[in-house]
Amino acid sequence: MKRISILGATGSVGQNTIDLVRRDPGTFQVVALTGGQNVARLASDAISLGAELAVTAHEDRLEDLRAALEGSDVEAAAGREAVIEAAARPAQWVMSAIVGAAGLRPGLAAIEQGATLALANKETLVAAGPLVMGAARKHGARILPVDSEHSAIFQALRGEDSAAVSRVILTASGGAFRDWPLEDLAAATPDEAATHPNWDMGQRITIDSASMFNKALEMIEAREFFGFQPEQIEVVIHPESLVHALVGFCDGAMMAHVGPPDMRHAVGHAMYWPERHALPIDQLDLAAVAQLSFRAPDMRRYPALRLAREVMAARGLAGAIFNAAKERALDHFIAGHIGFCDMSPVVEEVLNRLVPESGGTSDRPTLETVLEADHLARQCADAVVTDRNG
Repeated sequence: MKRISILGATGSVGQNTIDLVRRDPGTFQVVALTGGQNVARLASDAISLGAELAVTAHEDRLEDLRAALEGSDVEAAAGREAVIEAAARPAQWVMSAIVGAAGLRPGLAAIEQGATLALANKETLVAAGPLVMGAARKHGARILPVDSEHSAIFQALRGEDSAAVSRVILTASGGAFRDWPLEDLAAATPDEAATHPNWDMGQRITIDSASMFNKALEMIEAREFFGFQPEQIEVVIHPESLVHALVGFCDGAMMAHVGPPDMRHAVGHAMYWPERHALPIDQLDLAAVAQLSFRAPDMRRYPALRLAREVMAARGLAGAIFNAAKERALDHFIAGHIGFCDMSPVVEEVLNRLVPESGGTSDRPTLETVLEADHLARQCADAVVTDRNG
């Protein structure tokens, strides 16, 4: 049996992973599950899957987790360091589905023990791409993409010469507000932003989809994972969410990955790679679909895409600063401190203040410098919001 761990087991990607594990009994031995506040779900899944260890990232929930695991053989632990230790437990395959920069250190811990890292945490490569990819080479670990777009690119490139790639196109649904009048966006609420037209995802990533910060992160991730140049990376709005990415080649040919908006495809591809395995995913009825539509993104509506290109040009610690500022801006929007249209200006101001000071031309950040940049960017974002609110 393949020994696996699932980091971020209680989130949407983690739950899709668990669904596939349950559908293939006898294939996987679960080492560790980690989660956040939902300790009831974490404990229930750990018990039913026979996990060795269950970890909540919140130290104040340890006793609740222990109570929920009472009578089982599952070990309980809590806190950020415990999550990192869980990631370091010997396993052949580790799902990294922790949301945000919190996934960086656990992902590195999995890499350092030589595991295959199934990466759904795009922030890991955005904040520390050269560091993470270098660690994978050093420790003989493999990183497999689980973002639907990057999984699509990965599959389209299989058997191809990457030097023949001329362009890659990431598709975006446009999120909850793709058809709203621009003048209405300033009054949009977090609840409205958290309603995705196609995908079933968590609150934060769904809001990021509405602002297109999610796609901005994916642009940077595509550069770091595949080594594409910024000018090769394009984004189009694709309301149907059936074409997940396209790869264009020097001879004019394009390879498109097409499938239903179901994260189990990308998860399952990473679980069973290099082989394909039957998955419980609906087959597309192309006649019923009838048409696929594409349009260029409106940069007035999605300024995050412009910021992503500036971050790719700056490199160095710019990605860590961008991601941390984005996370804090999102926190402030959810808390009602700023409006939907204020998030991009907050992030841009943080970049303007910190990137020139960060030695942004260095492409060899260390874990220490990445974490310091993350910390400073969060502080700066809070200060910018305070300044904006008077």
